[in-house]
Amino acid sequence: MTAKRKLRYGMVGGGQNAFIGAVHRLAANLDGQIELVAGAFSSDAKNSQTTGNQLFLNPRRVYGSYEAMARAEAALPPDERIDFVAIVTPNFLHAPVATTFLKAGFHVVCDKPMTLTLKEAKTLRDTVRKTGKVFALTHNYTGYPMVKEARELVRSGKLGRILKVVAEYPQGWLLDKIEAQGHKQAAWRSDPKKAGATCCLGDIGTHAENLGRYITGLEIESLCAEFTSFIPGRKLEDDANLLIRYHGGAKGVLHCSQISCGEENNLNIRVYGTKGSLAWHQEHPNELKFVAKNEPARILRRGNGYVSDAAKKFTRLPFGHPEAFIEAFANIYLEAVAAIRSNLAGKRGGKFDFPTVDDGVYGMAFLETAVKSAASNAKWTKFPKL
Repeated sequence: MTAKRKLRYGMVGGGQNAFIGAVHRLAANLDGQIELVAGAFSSDAKNSQTTGNQLFLNPRRVYGSYEAMARAEAALPPDERIDFVAIVTPNFLHAPVATTFLKAGFHVVCDKPMTLTLKEAKTLRDTVRKTGKVFALTHNYTGYPMVKEARELVRSGKLGRILKVVAEYPQGWLLDKIEAQGHKQAAWRSDPKKAGATCCLGDIGTHAENLGRYITGLEIESLCAEFTSFIPGRKLEDDANLLIRYHGGAKGVLHCSQISCGEENNLNIRVYGTKGSLAWHQEHPNELKFVAKNEPARILRRGNGYVSDAAKKFTRLPFGHPEAFIEAFANIYLEAVAAIRSNLAGKRGGKFDFPTVDDGVYGMAFLETAVKSAASNAKWTKFPKL
């Protein structure tokens, strides 16, 4: 079953005018390990068929609903059906689509946040464990080589004991109420029925939190959050500011915004320890700033011989040839595919470097704790036990 072949996958969501679906397809295709063979690209059957035609798929494997896709693919012979599904829908569909395909016997790659609620996330985690299938969550920023280098610096003790983490994610694209002008991506993100209880924090702030935890390994003890909807009539927040207390005594500051004029996608993180500090900016992803105590700053660059094996493993091009967003996404797929191949060979466990269902549960706990804190007029709120 694990013959030397490309893994076959199907996609739910990602039809015409969708942003992230196209990114997933580009990333999945990058290393020649995966082949898109099926899809239910939209709740609009015509849109789904049009998208399938544009991707040169067999029309019989372009479906009008994800339920029909799961049934039909499961009924195909093992050497024809998909190996896994990629879910790139709005948030409210993540859990039902993932559950349907897991129970039908398929592995899952899912966009974040994983579910609408923490309760849903825990239920989905139970399903993943019961089925024994691989579940990968596309917190794609953890796929950058220099983010992995940052984690190695922390793990090796180069920063000493971590004292403070500052994570920021400002954007400016929701400065106007474009959801009222028919902007599809803005419309669902600002709709509580489709996005959940949070807009800005759930859409981008969860990336900042995940990035901090991935690099430092720190777990949140409690947090204090303030949400603001600056644009009149917007039901969910477009700006969020958080103070964080970590287990062990470290402190954190996290802010995310989608009304910050002039900002594009300025995710960045700074980590300060007793022996040194580091800084990484997503808009300049091939560089990592490292400062050892009482020494001049060093700029570490992707592709050089001095970086860790962890960073080298996920580097495709020689130094001086920039790698960025698509490649980071592809690194998540690359590790998920390795895990799926191992699973198909009858092996369980193994060490693979991609966000899992447990990261998804943690992310939903983070969002629900922040929502609770913000609703209580920014009181310190304890992080739940998971």
